[in-house]
Amino acid sequence: MFQLSLLFQFCLAALAAAAPLATENAHVLGMNSSQQYGTGGGVLGFIVLILDIIVWIGGVIIYYIFSDRAKWNAGSGGYEPIA
Repeated sequence: MFQLSLLFQFCLAALAAAAPLATENAHVLGMNSSQQYGTGGGVLGFIVLILDIIVWIGGVIIYYIFSDRAKWNAGSGGYEPIA
């Protein structure tokens, strides 16, 4: 339980560190651009998003091709009730 709490605290700390703090003039308070790398997204973030979507769809297609759905249908006897 302690490890889970510690993990959540680290996740919240990482989330708070990644959040940009700006004034009305959009000047970041006390941070240079290297400390906020990746918080804005941009073209590289969009490319990574597209690649993630392609990989996810590929995984779904591979799962659909290799899953043995006929084995688990009720008519083929793959499922046997306990009682």
